Amino acid sequence: MKIKAKKISIRFYEELNDFLPKQKRKKRFEHTFIDRTSVKDLIESLGIPHTEVDLILVNGKSVKFNYLIGDGDDISVFPVFESFDISDVQHLRAKPLRNPKFICDVHLGKLAKNLRMLGFDVYYKNNLSDEEIVKISLAERRSILTRDLGILKRSEVTHGYFLRSDNPENQISEVIKRFHLSSHIKPFSLCLECGNKLKRITKEKIIDQLPEKVKERKNKFLYCSQCNKVYWAGIHYKSMTKHINELVKII
Repeated sequence: MKIKAKKISIRFYEELNDFLPKQKRKKRFEHTFIDRTSVKDLIESLGIPHTEVDLILVNGKSVKFNYLIGDGDDISVFPVFESFDISDVQHLRAKPLRNPKFICDVHLGKLAKNLRMLGFDVYYKNNLSDEEIVKISLAERRSILTRDLGILKRSEVTHGYFLRSDNPENQISEVIKRFHLSSHIKPFSLCLECGNKLKRITKEKIIDQLPEKVKERKNKFLYCSQCNKVYWAGIHYKSMTKHINELVKII
């Protein structure tokens, strides 16, 4: 007995089109299937990580990832709306992220440092396994930043973003624009080594850690209580300020 193939029509919006072949971008197209399948599995079979999706409409109604697609369904798929409250219409997550925190995969050390330099909460270690990245992401509600589609397609992952560029300067621009963070930039507020929040500290409390010239010339200091690192406005501060200004111009 010949099994009859079923058809649906589907369209992906905005940056979700980055994952599609050119002939399927920014247009509604037909897709055939035979076996019962969820809308999540369908979306990922077309090359799009579910972490990029925050709203699915089937025949005009919002559905969850486990919705089983039917013959003739009309499907529209939208990207994550990080800056808008769409809790009344979307059912894919408990709520959109607010003031997002990140975790970078092991290949994105420079991006992690740049984000910290601009004041954003980023978890990064260069020896994390994919399993550890996912575990931390879920426990601390951090969006995974990666160039690895595989990790974003893991079923347990809820928030993540696939970086289109492999250039660190372009990546920082991507993240700032993607998560609408331009108004939240706070340079030199976090430790570049661990990401902990920096606090002002008097010279007397850390004087034993300072080089002689710094003791003589500097009076304002920031301190990381987690890694015991002291910051002051020296030569590195000037070069970092220049770098930040260059990054902001790109953004």
